[in-house]
Amino acid sequence: MGESGGRTAAHDMFDADVASKGLGIELVSAADGAAVARMRVTAAMLNGHAIGHGGFVFLLADTAFALACNSHGPVTVAAGGEISFLRPVREGDLLEARATERTRYGRSGIYDVTVWRDDEVVAEFRGRSRTLASRAEPG
Repeated sequence: MGESGGRTAAHDMFDADVASKGLGIELVSAADGAAVARMRVTAAMLNGHAIGHGGFVFLLADTAFALACNSHGPVTVAAGGEISFLRPVREGDLLEARATERTRYGRSGIYDVTVWRDDEVVAEFRGRSRTLASRAEPG
């Protein structure tokens, strides 16, 4: 795992992220308001058209979003997210999701995530975050 900017709260969160790690997602880097995550498309991720199921691409983008918005420390959850699929992905493709904070205001934030395959953009995701009042607050 190549980490830039030192260890953040996002690294601790990813260490406990059974779902993302179970799908082979790797944390490449995390710093304040930014994160990069990577995933290889497997045969188990293909839909009935033999291309990558959009849900897995969304999950990769959502993971990068979660890492970026949790990089500041307080527990932050998704308030919403949407994705545009621009190109199909195929078995064996290595996807990289790069998340960037656009703004934080009060307990809310907006993050953009671009999903790349080599030098091609395959999806664009926008997530809205909400920071919880305390770590003990139920989700």
